[in-house]
Amino acid sequence: MTVTQQGGPDHLSEDDLPDMADVESPQWARHYGTMAGLGFLTVARRLPRLIRQALGIAWEASPRDTVATVTLSTLGGVFTAFGLLATTGVLTALFQAGPTPERIRAALPSLLLVGLAATARTTLQAGAGWAQSRLEPQVSRITEERLYTLTSRVDLVCFDDPEFHDALQRARMRGMQMAEMVVSTAIDTLAGLVGIAAAAGVLGVLHPVLLPLLLLAVVPDAWAAVRAARMRYTTALVLVPARRRKWIIEELLADKDTAAEVRTFTMRGFLLRMFDTVARGEQRVMLDLARRQTVARVLGEALGGLGQGMVYVALGLLLAAGAVPLAVAGTAVLAIRSGQTSLSNFMYATNRLYEEGLYFTDFLDFIAHAEGRIPPARDRTAPGDFGRITVEEVTFSYPAAPAPALRGVSVRIERGEVVALVGENGSGKTTLAKILAGLYEPDGGRVRWDDADLAEVDPDSLRRRIAVIAQDHTRWPLTARHNITMGTEKGEAEVTRAAEVAGADQVIAELPYGYRTLLDRRFKNGHELSGGQWQRIAVARGFYRDAPLLICDEPTAALDARAEHALFERIREHADGRTVLLITHRLASVRYADRIYVLDHGKVREHGTHEELIALDGLYADLYNLQAEAYRSA
Repeated sequence: MTVTQQGGPDHLSEDDLPDMADVESPQWARHYGTMAGLGFLTVARRLPRLIRQALGIAWEASPRDTVATVTLSTLGGVFTAFGLLATTGVLTALFQAGPTPERIRAALPSLLLVGLAATARTTLQAGAGWAQSRLEPQVSRITEERLYTLTSRVDLVCFDDPEFHDALQRARMRGMQMAEMVVSTAIDTLAGLVGIAAAAGVLGVLHPVLLPLLLLAVVPDAWAAVRAARMRYTTALVLVPARRRKWIIEELLADKDTAAEVRTFTMRGFLLRMFDTVARGEQRVMLDLARRQTVARVLGEALGGLGQGMVYVALGLLLAAGAVPLAVAGTAVLAIRSGQTSLSNFMYATNRLYEEGLYFTDFLDFIAHAEGRIPPARDRTAPGDFGRITVEEVTFSYPAAPAPALRGVSVRIERGEVVALVGENGSGKTTLAKILAGLYEPDGGRVRWDDADLAEVDPDSLRRRIAVIAQDHTRWPLTARHNITMGTEKGEAEVTRAAEVAGADQVIAELPYGYRTLLDRRFKNGHELSGGQWQRIAVARGFYRDAPLLICDEPTAALDARAEHALFERIREHADGRTVLLITHRLASVRYADRIYVLDHGKVREHGTHEELIALDGLYADLYNLQAEAYRSA
């Protein structure tokens, strides 16, 4: 394949691109086979459930506005039927024999009723529209709150599960956005049904033979609408992986954090070629969809026109046979047109409800799945302090991982100790730290604070007693103060103390608005920090928590040698009377730890003091001597 790059031609084979299997294969879209097999009757069977779900969401958002919308829409349909029946009286008076002025006078009462019915219908429909417009933002708010309440409550390990992540993406990309649309469309569907019932009732009163004619003209359009909706949805499912890859590439090309490396490594051409490959594949699928939808629409309109012709032929035959009077036939024409409009609106709303409902179902499915991933409530509160933390034969595996991250790990941490976890990348250090922090639940084994098994302890109460200084800390788009306090307030003195201990006071002193400075340049008056400055803010965040257990996961990764030495001195001073779990690759920093655990491929290979491990001449000694030799060589 030849791809033309902006700025000049560039010949590139698809084989030269990274593996794009997850983009090309439709198997990622788990609903593809199910949705492709849906037909008109299946859609019809699904509608009541969709309407119930939509009205349930609407009722939760605002019972008053829901009742007002449905009631006013129904009454509008009643007055539509009343107006049609009154029209029969008008036509009967106008078509009878006699002078025109007398016929008009005879028709005036019925005309007055038609006018009153039209006024009442318009007023009721306006009221229903007002109540419906009030519902939409309320529905949007509660669905957003429901989604984000659940995503912030599920186990952290869910975000390491590809299936959970994909379900979340589907719920966020379209499902949540469709909630207010589904409610609005469900109400439109009910309004269409009321209009159909009004027209059908009038036709049934006028002559039973007229009723089947109403369906004859619109069933083909209904078939075409449902088929087009199914095509759009199945196509959207197939394209989700491609659009996700496309979005990722767009972010790489247009994001501030990647802009420097895109230029440094001259990746512009490479990324644009990847983007072009995905975009062209998406374009082919969308062009094919347009072709198939056009064929279905033309076929539906052709059959619909044939049906309408048959309606008027049937009316003509009934008039010729004297089965219906002329006035009734005239009213029947108006009723059929009214019913046709209502049925057309109903089918349009049904089409939208079906299509939007498919996406909305993704949202509901995710909500149900996420609710099942919320940890059960635990009544036991974590101890205020501890004498010893014991990790006993803990095992843990990430979802879909080929091998366990931890295999029978046992660790002991005494109160007031500085305990270090060391090892090469992938050895399980951070995973073990997250288990100790109450972020992951072990698959096997136990973690105890004295005699309290953490499997029985409320996780939030545990986390309030633990402070974490992480290497991959979040750079919150908040003020400097809120980046330290993280939503908890202990007073100005505590904020200042934490900043001074971490060395962040010097960073904040240079900010234009001090602690009130917004740390995000994307906003007006926002300010950006360097990596080392952010690290100091993150350290202050951990010190501000003032918890009995402080977990430091590579806390000096972004600091220079002088700042690193100063930080470790501060940690040692801050640890007076507290317990510190230190994770680091820089083994010179753990020499004074009370105990060092060396992890290797998820197991504790060695443990002891620095001197004991050096004397053991094992993995720790190898790693330490390698680093020491590197410094001596430098």
